[in-house]
Amino acid sequence: MSFDELLKELQGQRTIEEDSSHISLDELFNESFMVKHSNFKSFEEFLEKGNFQVQTREDINNIPDELFDRHVARETGFANWKSMLNTATMDYASK
Repeated sequence: MSFDELLKELQGQRTIEEDSSHISLDELFNESFMVKHSNFKSFEEFLEKGNFQVQTREDINNIPDELFDRHVARETGFANWKSMLNTATMDYASK
């Protein structure tokens, strides 16, 4: 962590966008988000339905975009993964 990053953190000025990669998937896609936007109670159930083995964001990044976008469009109210992720990030930031 650079001195500037440390200073921002100490001053409480780090934003969700700067630190979004450190939010757990369970926090980002919490039960209320999943129930509101899908027929699942958890992000884990959503992934299991698509037969995806995901433990980290890296695992999600390794899923072919077309395949994951199709699953998102079929199982949620979102057109693709990017829109689902953006909405979850904005919801999380507004809390």
